[in-house]
Amino acid sequence: MTPPRLPILLACLLLLSAACLLLPAQTQPASARPDTRSILAALGGVPCPDSDFTCVTLSVPLDHRHPDDGRTLEVTFAVLPASGERKGLFVTATGGPGTSGLALADDYAAALDASILAHFDLVFFDQRGAGAAGVRCPSSAAEYYRTEIDPWSSAGEMRMVAAARDFVAACTAEMGRTDWLPYLGTDQAVEDLERFRQAMGDEQFWLYGESYGTQFAQTYAAAHPQRLRGLILDGPVDLTLSATEYLAEQAAAFNDVLLMTLAACNDDPACLADMGGEAVAVYDGLAARLREAPVAYEFPSPSSDPGGIWRRFTHTDLETAASGALYAEADRMILLRALAAASARDDFVPLARLLYHALSLDPLTELPLPKPTFSDALYYSVECNDYDFASPDEYLRAGDAVEASLPRFVSTFYGDLPCAFWPADEEAAGRPAPLVAEGLPTLVLVATADPATPPANAERIVSRLADGYLVVQEGGPHVIFGWGNRCVDGLVTDFLVRDALPARQTTCPGIVVTAYVPLAPADASAFADPLVALAAADDEIFYLPEYYYWDLETETAVGCPYGGSLTFGPGDLGEAWTFDGCAFSRGFALTGSAVYDYGRGTLTFEVAVTGLAEGRLVYVHDLRGGLRTVTGVYKGREIELSR
Repeated sequence: MTPPRLPILLACLLLLSAACLLLPAQTQPASARPDTRSILAALGGVPCPDSDFTCVTLSVPLDHRHPDDGRTLEVTFAVLPASGERKGLFVTATGGPGTSGLALADDYAAALDASILAHFDLVFFDQRGAGAAGVRCPSSAAEYYRTEIDPWSSAGEMRMVAAARDFVAACTAEMGRTDWLPYLGTDQAVEDLERFRQAMGDEQFWLYGESYGTQFAQTYAAAHPQRLRGLILDGPVDLTLSATEYLAEQAAAFNDVLLMTLAACNDDPACLADMGGEAVAVYDGLAARLREAPVAYEFPSPSSDPGGIWRRFTHTDLETAASGALYAEADRMILLRALAAASARDDFVPLARLLYHALSLDPLTELPLPKPTFSDALYYSVECNDYDFASPDEYLRAGDAVEASLPRFVSTFYGDLPCAFWPADEEAAGRPAPLVAEGLPTLVLVATADPATPPANAERIVSRLADGYLVVQEGGPHVIFGWGNRCVDGLVTDFLVRDALPARQTTCPGIVVTAYVPLAPADASAFADPLVALAAADDEIFYLPEYYYWDLETETAVGCPYGGSLTFGPGDLGEAWTFDGCAFSRGFALTGSAVYDYGRGTLTFEVAVTGLAEGRLVYVHDLRGGLRTVTGVYKGREIELSR
């Protein structure tokens, strides 16, 4: 179960692991069904937009409990047929709830080992209510997520409740339809997958769920246990917990992962130096300052007008930005850089950039950006149906213990407060029985630094399974398969392709935070030479949230920290950048262009430099080999430097 502020990034190739117990591999007899392409054609399959997958849309009952009432909705499944000898269907239930599986299918498939693509038809789907034709309320959600959370006073609690109630009214009005809302819960959605399985003609298949997808996968496994050959739960949700029990444990996990992240900073001399003090004290000092009053800051604009845009940064903004950046190792490092800038330089712009990314807001207008991969409205529609939420007062009283025990991220506990008002399914069954899954081998994956689905969930789940196997990554992100950890990816690949079962518990190595990259000096006089200055600008751009989380398609203009602008977008060779007086350190402004050549793996700047000194320079960064060079004229002299 992932809060609605989270982006999902998956990449890297998967490798095989030898540390497995081998069982005889089984393939589905070729005579058992027609070939997949023939089935897809018969179902009216068409190419998915900008994708290698084929899309099949099924009309399914709106209410599977009462299918004869005649109401229907459409659910779309994306299928990539196996490239070699077919073993069966491998279905992925993505996280959220509220994500579009179709929008993620090609990126996720690119992260899989070739052997999985060879032997399995890959299946992704837009869960009912997702996708372009689903329920959406981006404007209402963006406004609600910036509501100040203040549960420490009766007046603050009343404002929180009023804001949640007003959000539900605004969201349901914005989405323009409420007739689907009672039927978007997971117990209804899994029956759509069962209809698809029947249409594909497979007696059994393999099901992978990530984050909320584990909620979906466990619900399907309980409803149709005989239909699964293998089950993988990655970043799992313990469905036996009540909503408030789960949220209390999750809020504590966000606090724990923040402390792990800050401890990693203390152990890194460069991070500690940038932070200007012990990292936990720095964070708590910023939080205390923002609890007293919001901080006014100037957000840089890429326009030609001098100056920036004055804004306010609140305590809730800090917790939103921080929680959104705790999901993976590199994101945590970017958070540390932002905290260091705010603490040591009183520069809240990096934290604001993380905030806008977490909320999917345009940094320049603060208006919602299109989110083709996620729907906030569907998040609440599923969560509020799946759980029996208490009245607003009961929810608040459950939070009293959280407030008393937790010094940070109390706001996370109150993230589902709108469910106290959401139009929900009156026939929902409540919390399910613990999943035992007799005869179904099940891998349960989790990271020790998972803030959204803390390890205790996985440990409880696997302890109840009849045939469960726990894989724990030290440190690591939320959801660990497909992130390039050789141990994790190898175990999962062998489980799928070779029917190999790992040890009952396996611990895989990992880290909490990637190596810290120091902030560029505020003043260019600190640079030893222009190569150091250009390398620092290069690093600043790479970890700039607008660039780091860029969709690789939309041309984007960014205001640089000390004036000027940077524009980046697709280019003939990969990416094309334009600098217009862009300064990442005071006194070192760049004007010119850059090309990121994907084929050669090089980043090349051709720029004029102004400020403390003038020059015309060509900077080349070999991203594969790591070598950086600069040539040209600087301070009236020819230079050639490399390191």
